[in-house]
Amino acid sequence: MTPKDLDEQLTKYLTDIHSIEAQALAQMRTAPKLAGDGQIAQAFSDHLDETAQHGRLISQRLEARGAKRATIKDLAGTLTGKGFGAFAAAQPDTPGKLVVHAFSYEHMEEAAYDLLGKVAERAGDLDTVAVARQIELQERMMGDRLGGLFDRAVDASLRDLGPDDMGKQLDKYLADVHAIEGQSLALLDKGTKLAGSSELEAAYAEHHAQTEEQRRLVAARLEHRGSAPSRLKDAALRLGALNWGAFFAAQPDTPAKLVAFAYAVEHLEVAAYETLWRVAARAGDQETVQMAERILEQERTAAERIRSLFDQALDAALDAQGIAAR
Repeated sequence: MTPKDLDEQLTKYLTDIHSIEAQALAQMRTAPKLAGDGQIAQAFSDHLDETAQHGRLISQRLEARGAKRATIKDLAGTLTGKGFGAFAAAQPDTPGKLVVHAFSYEHMEEAAYDLLGKVAERAGDLDTVAVARQIELQERMMGDRLGGLFDRAVDASLRDLGPDDMGKQLDKYLADVHAIEGQSLALLDKGTKLAGSSELEAAYAEHHAQTEEQRRLVAARLEHRGSAPSRLKDAALRLGALNWGAFFAAQPDTPAKLVAFAYAVEHLEVAAYETLWRVAARAGDQETVQMAERILEQERTAAERIRSLFDQALDAALDAQGIAAR
């Protein structure tokens, strides 16, 4: 149901975030068992307590507003979180995959709480503003902690490999990044059509062109190494991105949902290139190290540009629903 005013929009955002926290809680319960490293496991264990508290705080804000949690959304979030744990456990480089995807998820939560705080400010709910800003800071700090653990994650992922296996592992990481770039291209293509403002559209379009070149460079490195992209991985992630496009198009607040997700995807790419250059360094492939480091800076810049447009995205989302700002 489309919200009629800012108060309804704020309540909807609170229920959405509660389901995100349900998903995060399921992930945090599983992650320490899969971490493969004591410090990584401790980071997840520490954030488990924070995540449980986040869920309680959002529940309290819903109760204070006379609203209830969305049980179906929460259940879906919990099942998705458990599915993420199963996915990570099935990977040969579980610690690396775990940290990469958790890094992206923390930035999605950071974006969600930033947008929640902005809506709460406009609705005049200062208690929700305070809760949103408190949790946003904790999500950002967890993202920073994970960012400091990339070396340990790569070490844990590669510790059982011999020198002869390192090159093959690098080819797999390059194929993974190629598939992620294809996923990003599909999402950015949808973004230019669903952006909601000319500046957002321009940001997505410019990064789409940049992403095409990044994907070409990764394919060239694979070819130089006598390997090739994985058609299966490319097709699977592209299909996922197309499904996201359909999901965003169906939302009444498309520009806001899209910008938060795009911010998270940029951080998925940041984490993927952080691990790629480390694997390349261990494999002695300096050309891939240099390529990954160049693209990494581009992804960081793109993420910051997207972050700078959150207010515009929220304005566009509210305008699309006919919700007047206060």
